[in-house]
Amino acid sequence: MMIFQLVRSLHTSPVCRKAESSLLAKLRKKTGYTIANCKKALEMHNNDSDKAEAWLNEQAQAMGWAKATKLAGRTAVQGLVAVKFDKNHGALVELNCETDFVAKNEKFHKMIEDATLACFKFAHTSLQSKGDITKMELDSEQLGNLSVEGKKLSEVLALFIGSVGENAILRRAECWKANNKEVKIAGYTHPAPAASGDYSAGKYGALLAYKQSSGHEDIGRQLCQHIVGCAPKKIGNKESDKPNKNSDDETCLIYQEYLLDPSYTVDEVLEQNKVEIIDYIRFSCGESVENNMLGVEKQPLDTVQTLQ
Repeated sequence: MMIFQLVRSLHTSPVCRKAESSLLAKLRKKTGYTIANCKKALEMHNNDSDKAEAWLNEQAQAMGWAKATKLAGRTAVQGLVAVKFDKNHGALVELNCETDFVAKNEKFHKMIEDATLACFKFAHTSLQSKGDITKMELDSEQLGNLSVEGKKLSEVLALFIGSVGENAILRRAECWKANNKEVKIAGYTHPAPAASGDYSAGKYGALLAYKQSSGHEDIGRQLCQHIVGCAPKKIGNKESDKPNKNSDDETCLIYQEYLLDPSYTVDEVLEQNKVEIIDYIRFSCGESVENNMLGVEKQPLDTVQTLQ
């Protein structure tokens, strides 16, 4: 009896309670789950925080999948388009949700940033060299198979849906890789962030592959701005394409009035700055998408499982 009372007094002592409280606080901060759920997890696993965290994640994932399945049929056309790039690689991703309110959520921004990073890594590690630039279009299922921090994006998305109670879809992505030093890649999203960088998200986005002679100001970002703002349908060819009589209806990039200075056409700007456009892609959040994007590779992601 005395031994039982001694053990009980030790367990309920201020020192023990303080240690348990510290464990609870750390677990809640790390996982973001409620105090009640964190407390339950610790109690079930004798204050082993690693086991408690694993159990919480299992529960959350199960609940997230259930919620995702239930909400899967609901329309989701709001959201964001994000881009990440360096000189030789680029990724453009669209993540949709049901309301603009959720699209402004910090968790939503983290979700699309994780997805864009996964695609950017895929462009670095898994695209085979072919021609000036290798491009690959990813659909929802292929995106879900990519990994970030050891988890499939489909799992991360299910947890996100479970937490916000609204349908969300990893809709599509473009992964690009330049295969020689002459070809550069640039990206841009609108509205543009206050400080330009290699990652950004907005309602519209573009990737551009181009060549530019040395000794000229790099105008890759400015050309991306034009593509986002003026939505050309194709680059255009001087030999086979003629300028539209009404400049406002022009869909060939080279014949459009340059967004940053309408007194010039894009073709004149390219000539002045010694730029050759190899290719471009533009995303508008929620737009209808053709089943097959011209010139873009669509194939199984056999190598995705190697990504960690």
